[in-house]
Amino acid sequence: MNFNNLDCNVKYDEPLKNHTTFKIGGNCKILVEPKSVDNIIEILKICKNNNLNFFIIGNGSNLLVSDNGYDGVIIKLKENFSNIYLNDGYVVSQSGATLSEVFKFSMNNSLTGFEFASGIPGTIGGAVYMNAGAYGGEMKDVVSEVEVLDIDTLEQIVLKSENLHFDYRKSIVQERNYIITKVKLKLSVGDINEIRAVYLDLKEKRNSKQPLEFGSAGSTFKRPEGNFASKLIEDSGLKGYSVNDAMVSKKHSGFIVNVGNATCSDVLKLVDYVKKTVYEKYNVKLEMEVKILGE
Repeated sequence: MNFNNLDCNVKYDEPLKNHTTFKIGGNCKILVEPKSVDNIIEILKICKNNNLNFFIIGNGSNLLVSDNGYDGVIIKLKENFSNIYLNDGYVVSQSGATLSEVFKFSMNNSLTGFEFASGIPGTIGGAVYMNAGAYGGEMKDVVSEVEVLDIDTLEQIVLKSENLHFDYRKSIVQERNYIITKVKLKLSVGDINEIRAVYLDLKEKRNSKQPLEFGSAGSTFKRPEGNFASKLIEDSGLKGYSVNDAMVSKKHSGFIVNVGNATCSDVLKLVDYVKKTVYEKYNVKLEMEVKILGE
């Protein structure tokens, strides 16, 4: 079980709170940062041959990690897996590039259509995985195709947009044993000054409405049909309600934030209380959008 022979960064007993935007979570056994698809294949082979659990993360922006950490290997696709380039008019990005990096590249090449994603704090792979969206745009609007690695067969597959089965916060990748490795975007030619103006307007809206000063995993709950989680939570009188350092944001009640040293346990207790209160008041069952990792 030797990861050190691989041409990539390897860390042992690594605190996962350093790799999530919530700033919460215990340690993982091993964290590996591959630089290529071949690296990923080598890591998966080692994991399979040694019966090691493994999990893929990007920016850790939609993730709540257990206080007990993760008993396995974290494969982190971010800094070392973030090349972006133009190919025949398309923006092509490795899956570890952040959405802000992809947006800046697009803007600098006078390409419009990706402004909606400019402030979402994840990687482009994670954004495709969950069909991330904001301000009226979603990944399904701009994705042309993606390259994935089939974990079972270790084969690379190209999926066209229509085969990704995009839906609200869903894609086929969630149902299959796939790792997104590359994303191809179809954007339109625009005016760089107009693109920048839209970006700055959305940035101002985000800064004024979202609790960016605290650790969080973004919107905590999925949007219930015909309603908004944040409105239901606020109308239930829960804005600012806290369990230790986990708090329903005073700025946007759709966010649970870490105002200091919140634990996973604190967040889950708060989530349960919010769900119970909203259900008792409005008969609506809230569903978590944030993924939970570990026991």
